[in-house]
Amino acid sequence: MPRKILIIDDDALFRRSLSFHLHQAGYQVQAAASAEDGLSIIRNDLPDLVLLDISLPGMDGLDALHYIKDNTEIPVIFITARHREMDEILGLELGADDYITKPFDTNILIARIKAVMRRSQRQSVEPSSDSYSVGDIDINPRAHSVNLKGKPVDLTPTEFQLLNTLAKKVGQVLSADDLLSKVWGEEYVGQPQVVYVHIRALRTKLEKNANRPNRIVTVRGVGYKLISQGN
Repeated sequence: MPRKILIIDDDALFRRSLSFHLHQAGYQVQAAASAEDGLSIIRNDLPDLVLLDISLPGMDGLDALHYIKDNTEIPVIFITARHREMDEILGLELGADDYITKPFDTNILIARIKAVMRRSQRQSVEPSSDSYSVGDIDINPRAHSVNLKGKPVDLTPTEFQLLNTLAKKVGQVLSADDLLSKVWGEEYVGQPQVVYVHIRALRTKLEKNANRPNRIVTVRGVGYKLISQGN
């Protein structure tokens, strides 16, 4: 059965064009011109992935993402014409899975869709390992939960996968491309800015001072490593 994609974008020509290309790629497509209409579709017929514009009439894309992530596990890719800082575009605190900026090559978008869907499926079906600790960080892969000094830390699914990947190699340096390959997929290798943004988000949540990190350390010119801190 074809995977279902919902496009939420107020540009009618863009919706028609993108729907055509996605149909050609084998997807079942629904489209909405507003966040309100898109959320109504989601409530009645859960899609497998949402392509969401940030700038929408009425409720904007960031508010729509809030609702989607609070109520579903549907992966979301932002589609935007805005030229903003990457951390704003990704809506890291809300949990966007990826973004792509207009204009874009449809083949690149389809590759991103496949990568996000594959990552989402892997996270839901891969065998979960037992809980473990790295110093005062407790990681529970089954529950996708993290505690720091006994207190829960709210991580997005991607942040969790990134931390889990670093923690499995505690004390070892992983390059940006290593992390991209393991967490995001081979399609993202060569795009280190994706790692930069998520590392910064993790530091904000795990470090006393994100500007002077002593847990998630940069090894200049090589990559990143997680250092175990005492309990």
